[in-house]
Amino acid sequence: MNERIRQLADQAHEYASGVYDQRIATEGPENVFFYQISNDKFAELIVRECANHCDLLLDHKISSEWSRGTHDCSRAIKQHFGVEE
Repeated sequence: MNERIRQLADQAHEYASGVYDQRIATEGPENVFFYQISNDKFAELIVRECANHCDLLLDHKISSEWSRGTHDCSRAIKQHFGVEE
C-alpha cells in the first residue's frame, strides 16, 4: 500500500471517529457500525482522489475538447460512485 492510500485510510478513520463516539464502540455491532462508516469514507476518498486526478490534466490545456473531456470524466466518475459534490 502506498503512502497516499495510508493517508486516506487515516483520514477516513479520523472522520469515523468524529461521527461515531468510540467510547461506545468497544465490541459487537457498535464496532461494526464504526468500521462501516470508516470503510465507506475510505472508498469515497479514493473515488474522489481518482476523479480529481482527471481534473489535474486540465492544466495541460492541450485543447478545449481535451479539457472538457477530462472534466466530464471526473464528474462522471463521481456521479457513478455517488460522491458528486
